[in-house]
Amino acid sequence: MFDYQFLIEVLIGGLLSGGMYSLVAIGFVLIYKTSGVLNFAQGAMLLFAALTFVSLVERGAPFAASLLATLVIMVGLGITIERTVLRPLVNQPPITLFMATLGLSYVIEGAAQLLWGTQVHGLDIGISDTPFELAGVLISRFDLFAAAVAGTLVTLFALFFRYTRTGLSFRAVADDQFAALAVGLRLPRVWAAVWTVAGIVALVGGLLWGARLGVQFSLSLVVLKALPVLVLGGFDSIAGAIVGGLLIGAIEKLAEVYVGPFFGGGIEAWAAYVVALALLLIRPSGLFGQKPVERV
Repeated sequence: MFDYQFLIEVLIGGLLSGGMYSLVAIGFVLIYKTSGVLNFAQGAMLLFAALTFVSLVERGAPFAASLLATLVIMVGLGITIERTVLRPLVNQPPITLFMATLGLSYVIEGAAQLLWGTQVHGLDIGISDTPFELAGVLISRFDLFAAAVAGTLVTLFALFFRYTRTGLSFRAVADDQFAALAVGLRLPRVWAAVWTVAGIVALVGGLLWGARLGVQFSLSLVVLKALPVLVLGGFDSIAGAIVGGLLIGAIEKLAEVYVGPFFGGGIEAWAAYVVALALLLIRPSGLFGQKPVERV
């Protein structure tokens, strides 16, 4: 007989893992919505944040002080990137901006290596990865905590975008940059704020992914996990990043458990890309992305 309880366990585990994918994807969406830049350096920023935090802790700094110092560093990094790299490239073709962020990712990784070394670090944020039983279903404590953090961050973003002046500026720039300029918004200031928020998202994602995988340079490749999420949800939708992350997480786990045995296993690493490619053929803008409208 089919084990429905095991199916629920796999599905819940996938959904909770998908929440961590959404954290990385949100960093992409924030910058893409307001500036049209596909920030391939988000993974390197995530690595830099995790490596900075764990290095400060290992050198004897208190947890709270290390967290605050890393937050300040990531905010400064975001503002520096916007002013020194992207501001001079305003109005350049999208491929130019993409290549700039691709090169920037290697610069950030190199800077992290120069500052903190290349050793692998363990990161303990005080949450064990042991499961607990709920109605007969085993759930990972760490996955539940990560999902709660992701949900809290998304809720704060939603309130920020809806009820604050800066959030309204973000939405205005995302809708129409020229109209935003016409009403007096200063785009460089808005973009600097967006990169600041992206740095904060990278810090949160870096701590969670670092605690799960260990703080190592391969951590920057977690950015590849966000790509099918963005394709599925849409590059310009925060809601799409959330839903896409949950769907990709669930698809990966279900495919590995129920389809993987027919292929010898190991399909979790590429099953999401198959789904993303299939969706591209049907709906290139993603489930929640805005379809481009051309007037002729």
